[in-house]
Amino acid sequence: MIAHLNGELTHIGADHVVIDVGGVGYKVFVPLAVSASLPKPGNNIRLLITTIVREDSFSLYGFREESEQTIFEWLLAVSGVGPKAAMNILGTLSVNDIVGAVSRDVPQELSRVQGVGIKTAQRIVIDLREKVTTLVWAQAGERAASPTARALDDAVEGLVALGYSRNDARSAADEALRSLGGEAESGEVVRAALKLLSKG
Repeated sequence: MIAHLNGELTHIGADHVVIDVGGVGYKVFVPLAVSASLPKPGNNIRLLITTIVREDSFSLYGFREESEQTIFEWLLAVSGVGPKAAMNILGTLSVNDIVGAVSRDVPQELSRVQGVGIKTAQRIVIDLREKVTTLVWAQAGERAASPTARALDDAVEGLVALGYSRNDARSAADEALRSLGGEAESGEVVRAALKLLSKG
């Protein structure tokens, strides 16, 4: 089974690309969002691959992010959702949009996608709800464990200790971290946040 392809992008079609790997051209179906993000032909690319084998076909589906591939494979497990519909969903909605629609129980957002009726959208929400909940908690855990998240939390606690309300401290620390480029030590975040708070 092919896990990924790494080679020269030789062609970009409406719903697929061709990647040359060692002189062999692989036709890979991709969502619109993926094809739109690719460089011009002649550049090297790497795609994660999901292979679907049927009696009369052997098809490859490519993704740039693991989250896209995961959602695609989850969608295929839903009754009434085939590869084309799953690709349309990923081509129209971002992973965050799909996760949000499922977690908030809003199938109408999914039914806006061409080829996805409201009944199919409802099945998607029901079938993916538990998986999406697990994914969201896992992502939250990863963010909480990151150095940046720890620096932000430490900065908030430091500002609260200086007498600022938790809401003001969180707001200022978030803005300070963004102004620092998204990565900084807690001390840097505190100093930047204090400047913002002093301006009122």
